[in-house]
Amino acid sequence: MQPGDPLPGLTSSELASFSAGLDEFENVENSEGGLGPIFNNNSCVACHNAGGTGGGSPILVTRFGRNAAGKFDPLEALGGSLLQDHAIDPAIQEVIPAEANVTANRQSTPLFGLGLIEAIPDSTILQNAKRPPVDGIRGRAAMITDIATGRERVGRFGWKNQQATLLSFAGDAYLNEMGITNRLFPHENAPNGNFTLLANYDAVADPEDATDPATGKADIDTAADFMRLLAPMQPLPLTRSAATGSQIFQQMNCAVCHVPSMSTGPSSIRALDRKPVFLYSDLLLHDMGSMGDGIAQDAANPREMRTAPLWGLRASAPYLHDGSAPNLDQAIRAHDGEARNSRERYLHLNLTQKQQVLDFLKSL
Repeated sequence: MQPGDPLPGLTSSELASFSAGLDEFENVENSEGGLGPIFNNNSCVACHNAGGTGGGSPILVTRFGRNAAGKFDPLEALGGSLLQDHAIDPAIQEVIPAEANVTANRQSTPLFGLGLIEAIPDSTILQNAKRPPVDGIRGRAAMITDIATGRERVGRFGWKNQQATLLSFAGDAYLNEMGITNRLFPHENAPNGNFTLLANYDAVADPEDATDPATGKADIDTAADFMRLLAPMQPLPLTRSAATGSQIFQQMNCAVCHVPSMSTGPSSIRALDRKPVFLYSDLLLHDMGSMGDGIAQDAANPREMRTAPLWGLRASAPYLHDGSAPNLDQAIRAHDGEARNSRERYLHLNLTQKQQVLDFLKSL
């Protein structure tokens, strides 16, 4: 199985949905179809291609806001917290406002295996949050209102666990990354909050992502199908060094947050029905100290980040939310907050042991 392939065991109808979703995922949008007027890129694949269609990339987006007296303000009235750094006309190019005193970069996350993650029951993630603290590690579930269903759900997608379902994840990306309004996010972003500029440059009626009467699906539904049916990257066979590194990984308590596996619940899609998910994450928010990005978003405070799933790690360099770690050694050394003790254990390993840990991570 190659990165970018569909889940094994799909029906012919599900494979057709995957194929249609792949076409939409790789489709290049234009202003006539609703791109912009401000945006970050013109297709899904432009930011999700490392290792294959659906992977991550080193492409960064910028978040900004203002921290005053310990309270974070996303400066929504000035276009925050997400900066759209492209525009259909230079006259409406967004800038980071002078009022912002916090900025952070975030790189695109890999999408391989997201359907399996979506199919993990909320109750499983909540159970992770109920574990007694270990080594100062105490994660919490991100409880959010899912836009697609209107229900309170456990967030699991994005660096801050800001989305709970792939449909909401797609709708958010279409609006905020490509400027394409849709039934879930029907209101266009105004350039730095300037609605006069928006009125002057937004020539396509909202919502721009219309439902196809033949299929009953809009583009966000089709893109969600692709992500839902996209297979995870398969791990490499463990060498002797990597097998030893796996044991050290456990001994350092890295697996307290990077939980090796969970299971999906019942699903009408057989390929997602009660399957093991070897994601290496508890899908919880953790206080990461200096490794937090300073941005409060939905349920997450400025110091909290989601435990990044480690599957497919070998194809997702550079590392950390901002891509600041060029290699895995630097990524581990940057861990802080609840991960500080595990980091210190890594720093006290000898060179051979460090390499064994790295060999294990490179097998994922």
